[in-house]
Amino acid sequence: MQTAKIKPFNIIGISIRTTNENGQASKEIAELWGKFMSENILTKIPNKVDNEIYSLYTDYESDHTKPYTAILGCKVENLDNIPNGMVGKSFSGGKYIKTTTKGDLMQDLVVNQWAKIFEMELDRTYDADFEIFGEKAQNPSDAEVDFYLGIKNQLNG
Repeated sequence: MQTAKIKPFNIIGISIRTTNENGQASKEIAELWGKFMSENILTKIPNKVDNEIYSLYTDYESDHTKPYTAILGCKVENLDNIPNGMVGKSFSGGKYIKTTTKGDLMQDLVVNQWAKIFEMELDRTYDADFEIFGEKAQNPSDAEVDFYLGIKNQLNG
């Protein structure tokens, strides 16, 4: 794991409100991915900075045990043109912990990584956490995915 400073950014994509209770998020986020791929959402997002797909978690009611919003989309230059059926959101950036996992996306790679993250003792902000599916995630059976977890600034001394 390493610490990363994330600059403010905007995202446009599709979203759902979900919870981790009873495996609900795993099922619903998988369905969101299905919609993202089958409806070719990637090509419909205007003003994309690049083609990396962000799976972003925000609007937490409390922590990872309570409901939150999941957004599947791309980083964009601005939020001037948000297509019908999509959402746009701005994030202020901040201090993040970066962790990376490798393996088969079809074998619960992401879900298993989150299970490990939930066990970690991190002072999380629960403002915005995200995964980035870039070039290294193009092969689903041998993917590399970066996870970013918002953490509170630690005061020195």
